[in-house]
Amino acid sequence: MGVQGLTGFVEEGGVFFTELRVRDTKLVIDGSSLYHRLCFAPGADFRRGGDYGAFAAAVRDFFGVLRACGVAPFVVLDGGRGAEDRKLPTLRGRAAEQLRAAHGLSRGAGGCLVPLLTREAFVQALGRLGVPFVQCFAEADREIAGLANRWGCPVLSLDSDFFVFDLAGGYCPLSHFQWQSVRAAAGPQGCYVPARCFSAERFCGHFGRLSKALLPLFAVMNGNDYIGLDALEAFFSKVRLPRGCAAGRGGKHLRLQGLLHWLAQFAEPAEALDNVLKYLKKHQREEIRELLCTSMEDYAPSEVNLEDFFQNGSYECEAARKADVPQWVLDALAKGKLAPFVINALILRSTFLRVQVENMQRPSAHSTSLPIRQVIYGLLLRVSHSTEDASPSKQTSDLPIVCEFDRCQKTLKKTFVQAASLPSDFCDDRFPLDKLMEVPASCRQMLLLETLGVKMSFLEPVPSHLQLPVAVTCYWICCSEPKVKLNQLKALLLMIVSGELQRITDDPDPTVLCAEDDNVAYNEFLKWKEKKLENNDFDLDAAHSFCQWQCCLQMGLYLNQLLGTPLSEPDLSSRLYTGTLVHRLYQELKSAPSVENLFILSPKMTQLYLVLLNIVES
Repeated sequence: MGVQGLTGFVEEGGVFFTELRVRDTKLVIDGSSLYHRLCFAPGADFRRGGDYGAFAAAVRDFFGVLRACGVAPFVVLDGGRGAEDRKLPTLRGRAAEQLRAAHGLSRGAGGCLVPLLTREAFVQALGRLGVPFVQCFAEADREIAGLANRWGCPVLSLDSDFFVFDLAGGYCPLSHFQWQSVRAAAGPQGCYVPARCFSAERFCGHFGRLSKALLPLFAVMNGNDYIGLDALEAFFSKVRLPRGCAAGRGGKHLRLQGLLHWLAQFAEPAEALDNVLKYLKKHQREEIRELLCTSMEDYAPSEVNLEDFFQNGSYECEAARKADVPQWVLDALAKGKLAPFVINALILRSTFLRVQVENMQRPSAHSTSLPIRQVIYGLLLRVSHSTEDASPSKQTSDLPIVCEFDRCQKTLKKTFVQAASLPSDFCDDRFPLDKLMEVPASCRQMLLLETLGVKMSFLEPVPSHLQLPVAVTCYWICCSEPKVKLNQLKALLLMIVSGELQRITDDPDPTVLCAEDDNVAYNEFLKWKEKKLENNDFDLDAAHSFCQWQCCLQMGLYLNQLLGTPLSEPDLSSRLYTGTLVHRLYQELKSAPSVENLFILSPKMTQLYLVLLNIVES
C-alpha cells in the first residue's frame, strides 16, 4: 500500500523522527520494500535483465550485518491480490509506469526496473541464509503491523502506510537504516545499525491534540492504493482547512497539513467522519461512508497470527478459507514454494505479466511462454470430464479462461487465454487440485517434461540442479520467435557454466575436492571480466531474446513448483543468470569466436559446456 505524498511530507518536516540504535532486538521486515531497495543499488544495470548473483550477495551482506548486531529478522512478503481485487486500478497504473520505464531503458534513457526474477532470487536467498520468512495470502501490511505489535519490536519498510499504523515498537524507514555504516558502541553492548524511527506521538502532537486513532481516516481521505481522491473533491473544495504552523517549507503539502489540523478538533473517527460527510451531497453520503470505513479497516490489526507461523509453521487465514484455497496450496504459498502469480490465477483468474527491457515493436517476450502458462492454468482450474462428455469440441468449450495483463507494443492490454486441456491422469476425478500431490510423481514429471518438449533421457547427463534450466533452454530454442541465434545460445550456456565454476570455487562442496585447474580457470575468467570491453553496444534484439528465456524460466519454475518439484529447483542466487555477462559474451562471440574456449583450462567445465550445447542443439 502507500499514502500519496505522505513520505515527502513527513521527511520534509524532519522533526518526527528519533535516533535509534538497532541491536539485540527482533525486527519485522517488509520483504517487498527490502528487495526493491537492495535491487536499486547504485551502479546496478537495469537494461540487461538483472545480475541475480550480485543481488543475492547484497541480500547476504544485509542479513550478515543484522546477525553481527544481534538483530533477529523476520521477513514478511506480500502474496496475491486478494479475493476482492481492490487494488486492480492501482496495479494497472503501476504496470503502465513500468512499461514506460522499460521503453525508456530500451532506448538508452535512465531509469529503474526490477528484473523479472528478483522476487524468486530473494526468496531463494532467504532460504539459503536460514532467515525466517512468510509469504502472506494477500497484502502483508496488516500482518506485519500485527506481528510487530505482538513482539513490541520495530518495523523496517519503505511503505508510507506504516506512518499510519499504531506501532508499539515504531517504524524505521529503510531510507534511514544505515546498515552499510555499522558502528561499534563503547562498552560491552557491541555494534549497532544507526537508524531513525518515526514517532507517531511527535507527529500527532505537532498538529494540536490530534488523536492517533484519526490517522487511518487522514490516510484514506488523502488517497492510498485502495481509494482515489476523486470521491472527496467536493469536501476539499468546500471545507476551510486551517493552515496552522507549517510542517514543511513548500506549498505542495498544505492540503495534508490543513487536513491534519482540521481533524485535530475531533475526539474520534466516527465524529470526524460525520463532519466530512456533511460537505457531500445527500445521495452520496452512505456510499462514501462505506468506502471510507472499508478503507480504514486496512489499518486495523489482522486476524492472521504470524507468530503461530514462525513458531510451528501453520498459516491460518480466514480470507483464504472463504476463497476455497486448498490447504496444501496455502501452506506452499506461505513457505514461498508457490508464487503469488499462482494464487492470482487460481482465485481471480487474472494475472499480470511483468514487462522487461525488450523490443517494443515485437510481441511481448511473455508470448513465448504462453503454452507453459496454459498448462499452469489447466492444473489450477481444471474441470473434470466424464467419458460421455469427452468429445474434443465439448472439452475445448469447457476449458476455463484466464485474463492476462501484458504488453502490446507500448501499451498495457488485457487478453483472455484458454487453459490447456490436460492428460487423462490429471482429469481424473480422484485428483482434484487439493489432491494434486497424490498424482504419481512419474506422471507429474512427465507433464512438466512434455510441456517443455524434452525427454528425461536427454537430461540425465546434466547435474540435477541444472536440469530445469536446460529443459527450459530447449523449449526456448524451439518456441522463440524470431529464432534464437547460435551465438545467443552459446553466450547463455557459457554464462551458466561460469555460474557453475564460480559456485564450486566460492562455495565448495566439502565432500568433493575442487580441482586446481578449476581455480586456475576461474582466475583466468576473472581476468577476462576485468578487461575493458571494446564493444559495449546494447543489442535490443539480443536483449529481447534473453528476456524470452527469462520468461520461459519463470514459468518453468512456477510449473515445476506447482507439480511438487519433479525436477530440482535451480538456484538463481548462484549466478544462474547474469545479464551484463550474457550480453558481453554475445558481443564478444560475434567478433572473437575464441571466447567459446573461455574455460579451456578446466576439463570439467569444458565438458559441461559441450554436454549442454550438444543436448540443446540436438
